[in-house]
Amino acid sequence: MNDEQMESSESQEFSSNIDEDGNAADGAPMYDLRLYVAGQSPRSVRALENLRVVCDEHLSGRYRVEVIDLLVNPALARGDEIVAVPTLVRKLPEPIRKIIGDLSDTERVLVGLQVRPLGGGPA
Repeated sequence: MNDEQMESSESQEFSSNIDEDGNAADGAPMYDLRLYVAGQSPRSVRALENLRVVCDEHLSGRYRVEVIDLLVNPALARGDEIVAVPTLVRKLPEPIRKIIGDLSDTERVLVGLQVRPLGGGPA
């Protein structure tokens, strides 16, 4: 990943088959995620890599990720009340959820995103 990729928003587009409640055609929720990072720091790079794996394996076709580099635009931290980086913010489905860290604990990320209930097993 180069500096230009980190400075711009990286995203996978939502499916065009989204209902008024923000769900996919099959009724599964869509995930609108924001990852706040600090440039190319090792933790930021790991967080982005780990998030891609989680999304590809557990949210395939049901997510959009916006990467926000706070070294480029620190004022954006205020909107989501970011106090540490990297931080993942789940905007949708509501309620808003936040996960701080490099997202290396996949189980913790899945529980935090409410993809998997506490205690394991598929949601």
